[in-house]
Amino acid sequence: MKHARLDLARGANLLPELDGPVGVFGAIEVDRLRGLEGMDLYCESGSFVTSSALKSAGFEVTQQLGCKASNAIVFLPRAKAEALHLIARAVAAAPEGWIIVDGQKTDAIESIAKQIARDVPIAGSYSKGHGKTIWFEAAKATSFCKWQAQPQTIEDGFVTAPGVFSADGIDPASALLVEHLPKDLSGHVVDLGAGWGYISSQLLGQARAVKTLHLVEDNAAALDCAKRNVADPRAQFHWADALDWRTPEPIQTVIMNPPFHKTRSSEPALGVAFIEAAARLLKPGGTLYMVANAHLPYEYTIEQAFSKVELLARTTRFKVFKAERSRDRSR
Repeated sequence: MKHARLDLARGANLLPELDGPVGVFGAIEVDRLRGLEGMDLYCESGSFVTSSALKSAGFEVTQQLGCKASNAIVFLPRAKAEALHLIARAVAAAPEGWIIVDGQKTDAIESIAKQIARDVPIAGSYSKGHGKTIWFEAAKATSFCKWQAQPQTIEDGFVTAPGVFSADGIDPASALLVEHLPKDLSGHVVDLGAGWGYISSQLLGQARAVKTLHLVEDNAAALDCAKRNVADPRAQFHWADALDWRTPEPIQTVIMNPPFHKTRSSEPALGVAFIEAAARLLKPGGTLYMVANAHLPYEYTIEQAFSKVELLARTTRFKVFKAERSRDRSR
């Protein structure tokens, strides 16, 4: 849980009044909105999981804010380029209002605050819980529009966007997994946590017997990139929670490079949950191909969920597993 500084700052009468519609951007969590429920909040989130949690808590949320706001709040994400992009979006959404930016020290709030201060006076700040909240008037900002980022083309013509995993280039772990995917894969395949589509694009290019490849991804921006990067009629795209997604057809193969953190710290439980989700999707006799960072302790989970496990490759940084589900439906 991130610190609910806004609630504390508002309770101390430090924040400016936020009348009218308030656009909310960035790494939004229900806990970070504590004490703000009475405001007219409109949240923008490209995360399926975050959007679902916000809607369940009673907040308005869309992938793209569809209205002008009187004021805006930005919760900083981990990626600096994405953070600057969101601040520029907030200024564009509320050009005459207050812009409130909140982040942890690990989100580079100090560095971003200095960058903001080069363009516009910071009207106030509040520090608490290893982070800071700052605010400024959008009307006094002069050059934030240049921070709005567009999708970019990287090596081999792939399109990525700010805030997506491995936005600056092909992820070496994904490349290693591709090297170990057999060319004779067939049937229905799922790329669980597909990102911007690199693994799927390579698989479809070499495995002509695959009938359908489902790309399942939480991040809408990444999925939009995948739709541009995977130009194959066999591909189907799903904006969904990879841990809960289901398909009516029997799945022969799951491929994945699962995320292992939501913050800057490793969270092996997230990868464990992906392994368990993959096992649920696969039909008896189905196969998982997975790459992971070498230090992450996934072996026990894989051995518990699958009847046969093979380590296909190991480097100083990564390891690639092949795991088969038992043909016995009771397992």
